[in-house]
Amino acid sequence: MPEASTVGRQIKSLREDRGLTQEELAERAGLSRDIIAKLEQGRRQTARLTTLVRIANALDAELSALIGKRDRMGAERTGGGVLALRDALLSPSYLPDVDDGHDGEPTRLEDITTAVDSACASYWRGDFPWLVAHLPGLIAEARLTHAAVGESALYPLVMAYDLAASLMVHLGRDDLAAIGAERAVTTAHGGNDELLWATLHGTYAWVLLHQGRLDAAERLAISMAERIEPSFSAPADRVAAWGNLLLMALAPAAAAGRDVSEYIALAAAGAERLAGQVTIYNSVFGPAKVAMEATHAYTVLRRPERALAESRRVRREDVTGISYGRHLLDVAQAHVDARHHGAAVQRLQESQALSPVWFRHQRVAHDLVMGIREVEMRPSSAIRSLMGSLHIGM
Repeated sequence: MPEASTVGRQIKSLREDRGLTQEELAERAGLSRDIIAKLEQGRRQTARLTTLVRIANALDAELSALIGKRDRMGAERTGGGVLALRDALLSPSYLPDVDDGHDGEPTRLEDITTAVDSACASYWRGDFPWLVAHLPGLIAEARLTHAAVGESALYPLVMAYDLAASLMVHLGRDDLAAIGAERAVTTAHGGNDELLWATLHGTYAWVLLHQGRLDAAERLAISMAERIEPSFSAPADRVAAWGNLLLMALAPAAAAGRDVSEYIALAAAGAERLAGQVTIYNSVFGPAKVAMEATHAYTVLRRPERALAESRRVRREDVTGISYGRHLLDVAQAHVDARHHGAAVQRLQESQALSPVWFRHQRVAHDLVMGIREVEMRPSSAIRSLMGSLHIGM
């Protein structure tokens, strides 16, 4: 019998801890006992997000605990650490009338803004070790500058919080991600930039998605989209912020198995009003972004032909760094579903080459490689290389 996967071992451990039989867990999750048994016994190494969300909810467990998400930076770590970033988000200095302990002159607004924008670029390159090492200091500097000069320094502070939230999702620290996202939203609420405030809810919704809270994620994103819905003559940045929130609602809707055609149509109509892509608050919106998110949605819905058709509308030059890497993982999944294993392996290799550290933190990459490995009589050199990059034992 094959060795049980990390997911299988976690399911069995949590099930037994709660005193449930496989049949009882299957009934609670609305799944067949056969799926539970195969996962626990290692006869099935992977499962779709929708299946894992059902199992996690039935076990009253965090989705991240079930799938074993964790820091995989290893030797590429450079100073600092996740605990330092945790301390920056959970410092007692956030309590009323508690000294933050930061003395000296605040960083010039221009300098801290440039530093945070540079950190955003590092995020899209997948340079997680650099971010873990430097984000705690950036948050402290941004807080000091914000305290000194007020609302004009709000942008770098909320973007530093937002970056911390996004990074923590990749590192499997979803609770800390939620704290970072909440700090960003709450701080932005004190300013006068409604689009920034609304956009930050998209990251919060993304955190909820990774926690398996699909309905809450969709509701939050769509409520913010409705709040800033643009008029016909609205400026491009408002259309872009609205469109990105629509696309954020798309992912949890697809994961829940719901129809996503209206979201895609609305977002596509918004993208057509723009003259190319629009960059806004560390994100972009345009036709390529819509096609990329549609590819993801149809992959999740197990419609590989439609997903691959949408993917052909995505040009490499229109998508940044790890965002394109994630798109390649969606394309690889669609190829696997269509039984195009050779094409899937090629897309996986391209994704891995973009950012090896980011790639190691992607559960879907692990599942795809293991799934292809299971159907190969002998593992190809490409699969062996991918397994090595993901630290998967042969």
